Amino acid sequence: MGLLDDKVVLVNGGSQGVGAAVARAAVREGAVVAVSGRRAEPGEALVAELAAAGGKAMFVRADLADAEQAMGSVARTVEAYGRIDCLVNSAGLTSRGTLLDTTPELFDAHIAINLKAPFFAMRAAVADMVRRAAPGTVVNVITSSAHGGQPFLAPYVAAKAGLTGLTRNAAHAHRWDRIRINGLNIGWTATEGEDATQRAFHGAGDDWRSRQPHACRWAGWANRTRSPTSWSCCSPTAPGWSPAP
Repeated sequence: MGLLDDKVVLVNGGSQGVGAAVARAAVREGAVVAVSGRRAEPGEALVAELAAAGGKAMFVRADLADAEQAMGSVARTVEAYGRIDCLVNSAGLTSRGTLLDTTPELFDAHIAINLKAPFFAMRAAVADMVRRAAPGTVVNVITSSAHGGQPFLAPYVAAKAGLTGLTRNAAHAHRWDRIRINGLNIGWTATEGEDATQRAFHGAGDDWRSRQPHACRWAGWANRTRSPTSWSCCSPTAPGWSPAP
């Protein structure tokens, strides 16, 4: 028996990186999965991989910077599977910018992906759960950078601090609806997107991953084992579940 047997899980930003690892873990735990993203090729490739492993999955093409498409990812999932039990907001933008060189366009891009997208996806998912009077979960990927962060992450920090506050607010607002809304801080992670960022903004060479062993171990571990997101998505009645102390 898996932690997520027959649960419907939507992973926004699920076609690569952390989101893809979450989707794989959810399928291993028995979930029916929808993954969303802007680019069809990696999303459809992941869905094919999950299907080949015996999972049930679908890809939803969506530009999550558009609030309507963020809500639409939930609507498409509900249309296909009849409901949503767990929403995972893992899409993220990490383009660099300091307080002095961040443009309004870069700031708006960070707010759109890192804050507005999860806000409106949560709105749609929680509305479905409340409508059905059914328990559910939301997992927002947050960061310790929300409490300060490196100088070159100013717009990222601003957006993620907003998401951290939103997560607490929504969790408080919907606790009596039996909807758990969790913030998951997994730490810095070596992903395809981070590889591109390291090369573009920091001049990293081919060996940069070997200089970050902890991040590389996390990325591999998330693809192989029972992930924290699986525990966060599961019902409070699932075997082995216990509340945090």
